[in-house]
Amino acid sequence: MNEAGVPEPREQIAGLTFALLLIAPDLTIAQVNPAAESMLGHSARRLVGKPFLETVSFADGRVRDKIFADEAQLVARGLPIRVDGRDLLVNLTLSPLVAHPGWRTVTLSDAGQGERAADEERAGALRGPAVLAHEIKNPLAAIRGAAQLVARKLPNEERALTSLITDEVDRIAQLIDRMQRLGREQPEPVEPVNLHAAVRRAVEIVTAADSSPVPLREEFDPSLPPVLANEGALVQVLINLIVNARDACRHVRNPEIVVRTRFVSGLARNVMRLGRPVKLPIEVQISDNGPGIDPALREHIFEPFVSSKKNGQGLGLALVSKLVRDMDGRIGHERDETAGWTHFRVHLPRAK
Repeated sequence: MNEAGVPEPREQIAGLTFALLLIAPDLTIAQVNPAAESMLGHSARRLVGKPFLETVSFADGRVRDKIFADEAQLVARGLPIRVDGRDLLVNLTLSPLVAHPGWRTVTLSDAGQGERAADEERAGALRGPAVLAHEIKNPLAAIRGAAQLVARKLPNEERALTSLITDEVDRIAQLIDRMQRLGREQPEPVEPVNLHAAVRRAVEIVTAADSSPVPLREEFDPSLPPVLANEGALVQVLINLIVNARDACRHVRNPEIVVRTRFVSGLARNVMRLGRPVKLPIEVQISDNGPGIDPALREHIFEPFVSSKKNGQGLGLALVSKLVRDMDGRIGHERDETAGWTHFRVHLPRAK
């Protein structure tokens, strides 16, 4: 800091939560901030001096052309890039330094972070229905109790209608329970959790409830450390994703689900309540070889009441997204049309 106590420019840049790179006239990396080290998966010592376009590759040729143009400015959102063998979706800015011809700065931020405000807005929108749901459950309980009392006075052959009433009340109550969980503001406590034990528990639960289970293959990295998560919430997330994968591919010729775990570098999520980015180096991926999600819905599948299933309520993936977010993780999905696979990826923080 200077004498006035104001942080120096270098300290300000180091505190940025998005990646900032200084690119020299020969298009090599001259300087990077800590967030760039995290996103690119390498230390500043290894990055400085490397060609920028070898470190970050762009599928869009127009972006490469802009980078070669000395005075070009560029702002791009949701831009696919490849870094260290990983595919990322980022927001990018390219700004020339007018006083230093040929020099420019590049910023890269996780495009998923731009969805955070929308996530919070959706969560806020669900708090009202969650409160209303609480008030609905009391009369539902009374209706169910009345139906049971009436059933006791009817002969067995006339109890079908009362059974229908109680079954429908139970179904609505379960739906309300899920709405309440979506509107819950206080996250469940987290602790070190064995990811592979959570996966196997979820698989056991799904398999036990399925009379004709879809073949499931595990590809685990046995060296992974524990994740920082809520065990019950994590198992619930995995159950929902595995069930969705099973339903998606059940009717293809050779259905298959793959659950894969691995260590990834460079991923982080800005957590507003913590005031800092959280690194997310542990990935669990659930893949299926079904036909995939309707393209018109792919950008909205984590929103409440959006479903690709014929009789779906659209709360399953919204709940999954909330549970993952409450554990400071992130979830995304990708369709590989060439290979015919759909991938859901959950990234979680490592337990200290």
